[in-house]
Amino acid sequence: MKKAMAIRQIFVAAAMTAGVIGAANAQDSSAEGIAKYREMLADGNPAELFEMKGEELWKTKRGPKNVSLEQCDLGKGPGVIKGALLELPKYFADTGRVQDLEMRLITCMETLQGFKADDLINASYGKGESANMVAMVTYIATASKGMRFNLPQAHEQEKNMYEVGKRLFFMRSGPHDFSCATCHGQDDKRIRLQDLPNLTKNPGDGIGFAAWPAYRVSNGQLWTMQKRLNDCYRQQRFPEPKFGSDATLALSIYMGVNAKGAESIIPALKR
Repeated sequence: MKKAMAIRQIFVAAAMTAGVIGAANAQDSSAEGIAKYREMLADGNPAELFEMKGEELWKTKRGPKNVSLEQCDLGKGPGVIKGALLELPKYFADTGRVQDLEMRLITCMETLQGFKADDLINASYGKGESANMVAMVTYIATASKGMRFNLPQAHEQEKNMYEVGKRLFFMRSGPHDFSCATCHGQDDKRIRLQDLPNLTKNPGDGIGFAAWPAYRVSNGQLWTMQKRLNDCYRQQRFPEPKFGSDATLALSIYMGVNAKGAESIIPALKR
């Protein structure tokens, strides 16, 4: 994708520029420099291409039943996408489960369009129907940009998931004895030039949970929240969770509830 390659080149050039500016002006922190080049790239965010593809897929009749997803209920009523992401994951009575946006879309693709849920769950990330899923998630998520997160905690399953997510967040394990909290459990931590938000509380607008899905400039991919969590597990040297696992859903609820009131900047740009 030529546009994505050009964006990556601009990203590198802007990062170098930010470094020069930081050396010349000691008052500019490295974090401020990173914020500046992200702002420079915002108008050319390749996520817009995913958003356009997602809108087309949402409205196109597909699957064995040749039906669109325009009657899919994401929690705000059939076909309503604005504000839906801000309350997900949540409990859905028709499935009797807590679902995030991706798993809820799979339910709709199965019941409305006739796809097989197992095929969608087992698809390789970023390929075939998985790539279509990423595009639709981006389209739906972008409809809530500028709005504030408000995950519900009324149902018992939602409350239980929050507590499970909290335990998983602080659970140390693996060959490096890491937990999520190792990187994201305190204020003012960073790895190299990357600030690490404290996700045990509301980290602020457009940070942490309120920034995903996001376009990763370094690898030219758009990552959803599930993909971001899977990569965190990889970095901890944990086995990669199965798509839609209770672990990723519980962690999403924990972070999402903690982010209550944070403004969404989705789709964000990440390094």
